[in-house]
Amino acid sequence: MCGIHASISTTPHVISDDLHRCLSNRGPDHFGQVERRVGKRIVKLTSTVLALRGGHVTPQPLQIEDVSVLCWNGEAWRVDGEFVEGNDGEFLFKKMIGEGRTPLDVLRGVEGPFAFVYFDAEENRIYYGRDRLGRRSLMMRRDEGTGEMVFCSVAEDGGEWKEVEADGIYAVGFGEGEELERMKYEWVDEEGSEDFVSIMSPFSFTVVVSSIGRFNKALPEGKTELTAASPSVFMLKQQLVESLKLRVLNIPQPPNVEAQSKTRVAVLFSGGLDCTVLARLCHDILPPDQGIDLLNVGFENPRVVAQLKKDSNGEVGDFYEACPDRMTGRKSFAELQKVCPGRAFRFVAVNVPYAEMQAHRRQVISLLIPHNTEMDLSIGCALYFAARGQGLCTEASCVDSAPVPYTSPARVLLSGLGADELFGGYSRHPSAFHRQGYAGLVDELLVDVSRLGKRNLGRDDRVMAHWSKEVRFPYLDERLVRWAIETPAWEKCDFENSDEVSGVEAGKRVLRLVALELGMDGVAKEKKRAIQFGARTAKMESGKVKGTTLIS
Repeated sequence: MCGIHASISTTPHVISDDLHRCLSNRGPDHFGQVERRVGKRIVKLTSTVLALRGGHVTPQPLQIEDVSVLCWNGEAWRVDGEFVEGNDGEFLFKKMIGEGRTPLDVLRGVEGPFAFVYFDAEENRIYYGRDRLGRRSLMMRRDEGTGEMVFCSVAEDGGEWKEVEADGIYAVGFGEGEELERMKYEWVDEEGSEDFVSIMSPFSFTVVVSSIGRFNKALPEGKTELTAASPSVFMLKQQLVESLKLRVLNIPQPPNVEAQSKTRVAVLFSGGLDCTVLARLCHDILPPDQGIDLLNVGFENPRVVAQLKKDSNGEVGDFYEACPDRMTGRKSFAELQKVCPGRAFRFVAVNVPYAEMQAHRRQVISLLIPHNTEMDLSIGCALYFAARGQGLCTEASCVDSAPVPYTSPARVLLSGLGADELFGGYSRHPSAFHRQGYAGLVDELLVDVSRLGKRNLGRDDRVMAHWSKEVRFPYLDERLVRWAIETPAWEKCDFENSDEVSGVEAGKRVLRLVALELGMDGVAKEKKRAIQFGARTAKMESGKVKGTTLIS
């Protein structure tokens, strides 16, 4: 994770102290700035670094003196299908400035989450963008009066900020006049091959999703059943394992830290299906001596507390433990302990008093920009405090002992986001099936996966990276996404058959069957619950506030 700021202006752009702090929070290991001049314009590029690749801190911006400059915030797991060893930013920069490859050629071959700004001195052009699924934050604003253009991972004060779209690679060209020419390039070169986009198969592919794969719109010709013996169950487990290996192995120890921690990974842990499967598979992948932190957040919601007092004649127990996600989390923690003996799982109960949430409210709202609804705030607060990883810890080896204050040292966070869209986990999916059968379900799934690149991942990145953490999304690995969208609907969810057929409910049945195979019987049967309701960040003061209401 890194912070990026870049400006194109006729006078030097000065970064405020507050922005300097926010960028340094994203990347505490290094702060660097580079300036270039193009005619009358000053191009100023700033990077901060959270060192997570290679055995050393790689200073940014990456540059060749008086020539090209790269600000890189991402994880290039593969480039042109080949694994990237060492620091990915250095690897990409060498390719960009090398012979025979254009920046577009290089970036189109990247698999992994990223945002970047690249000043190409040879072409007198700035390239910028986000990966196909928009998993990293990059915003922009332009002052029509002065002509100044600014790109940043987080919003500065002033101006109208917009998320950079994830639908291609963008560029700004410096012409001979005063105007800047803005260009867009597609992820797939129209003159090139689409080998990366899709591996063709006999199913009815018609729609390319996020330039990653072709969505399978095939309908079954007869009755189907999704069971533990179905090929998709084995394939999903295999895809998840490969995705997780990239994201949890070889994470370096933070620089300049004397105490050597055995914990490098934490899971955003509601105790639900998606996140618990990730925690369970991490046990199989990580070395036996590494700990895994399970971050479970709960809030003091005044409206809910008042109702609890009313229902119990004024006697309220531990209302944090009464949060739905806390109860589910403890139950799934117990199941993990049973199935994975010897693993140092830590259940971190992140309890957020109402006063503390209010104290951080302004900071969270500033990180949400340009998003500004009550739903954004309730989700953002839950992720913000969960990512901080500060709470009361219960260790798997001593569950009978009193919890102790603890702050997770893990710099990498795992999120289960994406599973609902890929495998039919929302309530609208069975509704679509009951209305129109598989044809309706397929259309609904297509809408969901088509919106993956437009989801609020930039927002989520901003609120969590504020704590010098990098969130990684194993379900949104390009290869896993491609496999999922090219797999027919009846191999992912099974609203045609009752729960008795497989022992688990129909939504996300393929993932539930993976959980069963992993020995997580209770987790396999957990219901879907939105984070803002599970952690009780929604409707803090009034039950009548709508999620679409603008933040006041």
